[in-house]
Amino acid sequence: MFKNDWPTKQWQTADPVTLGMDSEKLAELEPIIQSEYSNINSIVVVRKGIIAYEKYFNGYGPDDAHHVASVTKSILSALIGIAIEAGYIKDAAQKVLDFFPEYVPDAADSQKHEITIRHLLTMTAPYPFEDWHEPLDKMCMQPDWVKYTLDMLGQGGKIGTFKYSTAGAHLLSAILTRSTGKSAREFAGERLFKPIGMQEIPDYAMESFGFEDLFGNNVKGWVKDPDNHSTGGWGLTLTPRDMARFGLLYLNRGIWDHQPIIPESWIDESTAMNANHYGYLWWLHEEDGVSAYSAMGDGGHVICCIPNQDLVVAIASGFIMNPRDRWTLIKECIIPAIVD
Repeated sequence: MFKNDWPTKQWQTADPVTLGMDSEKLAELEPIIQSEYSNINSIVVVRKGIIAYEKYFNGYGPDDAHHVASVTKSILSALIGIAIEAGYIKDAAQKVLDFFPEYVPDAADSQKHEITIRHLLTMTAPYPFEDWHEPLDKMCMQPDWVKYTLDMLGQGGKIGTFKYSTAGAHLLSAILTRSTGKSAREFAGERLFKPIGMQEIPDYAMESFGFEDLFGNNVKGWVKDPDNHSTGGWGLTLTPRDMARFGLLYLNRGIWDHQPIIPESWIDESTAMNANHYGYLWWLHEEDGVSAYSAMGDGGHVICCIPNQDLVVAIASGFIMNPRDRWTLIKECIIPAIVD
C-alpha cells in the first residue's frame, strides 16, 4: 500500500505522477475506449492502493452497480477459501457428495464419488456437454438446480480435463450454504463485503426465473435459484469501485487494514499458474514478463490484478456478444503508463 488509508469507506485518488504513472498516457485511454471499446461503462485503475484513473461512460456513474456475470465465480472462490479457514469445510479435497447425503447416485456413476471441491474450482470435473457448450438454460428451467447439476456431474469425460461449467460453480454456492447455513450472499456480506467496505447486497425477491430476471436488465443484488441458493456462476451486481476493492484485497494477499480476510495460502493456490491457465475460478495470464490473474465476465467485465506492478484494473461493461478483449487495452494502454 502507498499509504495507510485503506479504502474501507472513502477511496483516495491522486495525481498519477505521484503513483508512478504517466498522466498523459492515461489520458489516451478515454478516446480509445470510446472508439474501440464502446460497451465499457466504467474503468477504475488502482496503483499502490490509490485510484490513479477513473472514468465513466454511456451515462453511468460511480454508484451504478453492474451485473458482473462470471466475475461472480471469483467471489465464490474467495468465499470457499474463507469457509475452509473458518472450519466449515475441511479442505478443497473434500468430496462434493459429502455435502449432499440425501443424493443417491446411480450405481454406474462411480466417477461421481471421486469429484472434489477442487475439481469444481479448477473446472476439471466431467460433464456430458461439449466444452463451451453448457446448456445453462436447461438448468435454469429446473425446479431443483442442484439435483440437476449433481445428476449431470461426472457424466462423460474424465476427472482432470478442463471443461468450463457455470453449473459447477453453482454447486459450490450450494456447498457453502450446506456447510455454513447461510446463502453465499449472506456469508459474503459478513465475511467479505462489509469488512472491506463494499456495499451491502440486499436480499431481492426473485419475481420469476425468465431470462431478464436471471441474466438481463432486471438483475438486482444477487440472483438466487428456486431454493434460495445464490447463483454461484453469475448474477451478482457490483459497483466498479467495489470490483476494484475485491481486486485490491487479492493484491494484498487477503489482508485488509492488517486484518486477514482471505487466507494468504488460498490466494497463492487460487492464482498459481498451471497448464490450463485457470486457477480457483480465476483466469491466469503470463505475457512478456507480466503475470496477471483476472476475474472475468461475459460482455467484458474484468478485475485484473497485476501484483508485480501493484496494479488493479476494474472494468464494468454493457453486455454485447464478442466484445474486444480487455487484456489488449490493459497491455497496450495501462501497463505502458507505469513509469517507476
